[in-house]
Amino acid sequence: MTLYIHMLACAFGLGSWVAINGMWVELPLIVNILPEGWVLPSYLTVIIQLANLGPLLVTLVHKLCPGRLRENLVIYLVLILGAVACVLLTVFWRKTTVILGELRSTAFFILMFFLALVDCTSSVTFLPFMMQLPAKYITTYFIGEGLSGFVPGLIALAQGVGMSKCVNISQTVDNLSHSDNESFALETQYLPPNFSTEVFFSFLSAMMVVSLGAFAMLDWVPRTFEISTEHLVPEPGAVISVCGGVENPAASNLTTKSQEDDERSWLRPLVVKPFYTTRELTFVYFMVVWANGATNGLLPSVQTFSCMPYGNLAYHLSAALASVANPLACIIAMLAPKRSLVFLGVLCLLGTGFGGYNMAMAAMSPCPLLQDAPAGQAAIVLSWVFFMGLLSYVKVMVGVILRDQSHTALVWCGAAAQTGSMVGSIIMFPLVNVYNLFKSGDICSRKCPL
Repeated sequence: MTLYIHMLACAFGLGSWVAINGMWVELPLIVNILPEGWVLPSYLTVIIQLANLGPLLVTLVHKLCPGRLRENLVIYLVLILGAVACVLLTVFWRKTTVILGELRSTAFFILMFFLALVDCTSSVTFLPFMMQLPAKYITTYFIGEGLSGFVPGLIALAQGVGMSKCVNISQTVDNLSHSDNESFALETQYLPPNFSTEVFFSFLSAMMVVSLGAFAMLDWVPRTFEISTEHLVPEPGAVISVCGGVENPAASNLTTKSQEDDERSWLRPLVVKPFYTTRELTFVYFMVVWANGATNGLLPSVQTFSCMPYGNLAYHLSAALASVANPLACIIAMLAPKRSLVFLGVLCLLGTGFGGYNMAMAAMSPCPLLQDAPAGQAAIVLSWVFFMGLLSYVKVMVGVILRDQSHTALVWCGAAAQTGSMVGSIIMFPLVNVYNLFKSGDICSRKCPL
């Protein structure tokens, strides 16, 4: 019975952020098809922030009508909506409409909003349900939440991105067919990957259905045990909810809320520093704001511009491996937690350095450094992996530090994380879409100085 519930808890956690994580790793194929092209990620970051309306509504219902909201019904609704949206995405993701004289991916954006709504709302509904189980199953749930980023990354690596080739396209001048009146231009053509985007979205749909089935079984498991009053996350490094895709920090708030009834039973590690000065806490919150703003808003908006000039393969590997690096960094934070603020500050600075390189290459698009050299392609891929991995570790550890301070400290951690993510998205959207500071270009027809 114990193993059975562990498996169900892991499968249930798989549905928490799988849709959004899957969408980010599939973007290298999507940006070549949808009319928004390279600016598509900047739209997605804003849509994901708007989807925080879901957690806000759930929180308001809890505050205004305490005890009235039935989490299990909300979870059923959320998972069914997610599964239906994934199925509809496999059919309608290419559909466009004309808005203000330009083609827009209306169906894709609408379905993405609902998927983001599902994933964001899961952060404030899944954990309260898991409170009904003994605390040992919470860690298994967090493992499933980590797999929601790991599994789509592996599927994307298996899918591949397809090769690109440059093809001469003849252009007839003055509608004459004589060879003297023809000019030739190079155009990029993309060969298909190992399996299509529709098949990838079908995998996402299947994972949402698996999560729904696991929850249905968990909901019907006989409650032969008492509701646990143990510390929700007793392990010193087990605050992993910040690792789910483009995170909704409200998950952290609910984690601590579930512990208020028995705060004195918290199992604090012996190495926890009992008190931080105001200056140290200010530094911790600064790292929260900066790490979330960089990983959830600033850099994802321009990942296309930093990677695509090196080729579709570089973009594909950057997106997929960065998605895998995120949960791996969280696992490392569990196994080897380091609370030293100096150490975390150095990691944050290193991650910022890699992020600065990514941003610089995006600003130089479509002619970044070493664009035609294998070293340039390797550098941009590794830079994105280390950027995501280092800052993910920092986000987990500052969450652990603030969790052990007080409930209020962790509430402010969630607010700081959300503020950073929102500000990063708001800053980058006009820079990319209004002022056009970042330039796209065809790999074959670009003209760069030697």
